[in-house]
Amino acid sequence: MITTVSINDSSPSHDARWNAIVGRDRGSDGSFFYSVDTTGVYCRPSCGSRLARRENVRFHPTCADAERAGFRPCKRCRPNEADLDQRRSLMVANACRMIEAAAEMPSLDALAEAANVSRFHFHRVFKAVTGVTPKAYADAHRAGRVQDELTRTSTVTEAIYGAGFQSNGRFYAASSRLLGMTPSAFRKGGTGASIRFAVGECWLGAVLVAATEKGVCAILFGDDPDGLVRDLQDRFPKAQFVGGDADFERLVAQVIGLVEAPAQSLDLPLDVRGSAFQKRVWQALREIPPGSTQSYAAVAKRIGQPNAVRAVARACATNSLAVAIPCHRVVRTDGALSGYRWGVDRKRALLRREASF
Repeated sequence: MITTVSINDSSPSHDARWNAIVGRDRGSDGSFFYSVDTTGVYCRPSCGSRLARRENVRFHPTCADAERAGFRPCKRCRPNEADLDQRRSLMVANACRMIEAAAEMPSLDALAEAANVSRFHFHRVFKAVTGVTPKAYADAHRAGRVQDELTRTSTVTEAIYGAGFQSNGRFYAASSRLLGMTPSAFRKGGTGASIRFAVGECWLGAVLVAATEKGVCAILFGDDPDGLVRDLQDRFPKAQFVGGDADFERLVAQVIGLVEAPAQSLDLPLDVRGSAFQKRVWQALREIPPGSTQSYAAVAKRIGQPNAVRAVARACATNSLAVAIPCHRVVRTDGALSGYRWGVDRKRALLRREASF
């Protein structure tokens, strides 16, 4: 049974639908479709095609209903396919898999060609979805591969080729940027790496701040200062830990200032270490405005992997830069607060404090 309704039928709901078409309201997409008698096509309410005359428009509850009435899908808005956000997320997810599977970073042209879009459009959409450029994503993925290989293989040379580098020279040219230290030092648990740290007090309890030459690598909360130091040492068991000098004390003061006023921005270099996926999640967290929250599902969709909700939660749980990477702003879909590495009570307190600024 065809349930097509002419727009000329007088009804408040029909007026609302027409207004949605005029306003190209994306929020109405999926709630109904409309067809145009003079073109023989049907569209989403948000379609950017030239506005049809009102008397030539019909409403349809589903795509199937419009097609049974003899209309074909619009080639511009593609109403019978996933919506624009879903298509973009899928395009970016496919590009990420292509980057991850390649021995060498694919060119921007190759990635755009595989997505069947222009290189400019591809670059813009990729960055909008993931928060990083394709090259930055490739670098982060390669850093994760290098770290995995260095901990798994018996020699640095094996790790170099296992991570996809085609020569020692290319690897060593990028190793400092990817690892924050020499590959040999990384393999040996941070041997030779110098990490400055200090433990202070803030309104949330004890706070440990640590930094390498590259930037702040840890901001940890806790009730036991000694426990925080042990946590840092477990990460780099053979690194050289150095007490803070006057310059470092100023950096610690800046970090504690951020904890005291978490709504402000932190203009400090960060030494962010993690897998390519983790870095994408953490970048998305840094884009959540102070005083607001997003669900794990929303973050997963933002990075182009809507089914990776649990992986997003794990990335939040492994974040070692409290407040600077605001994992406290991620909540469950129903708005409830879930686990937080430094305790749900601290998470609740941070959100309340941000909301008060």
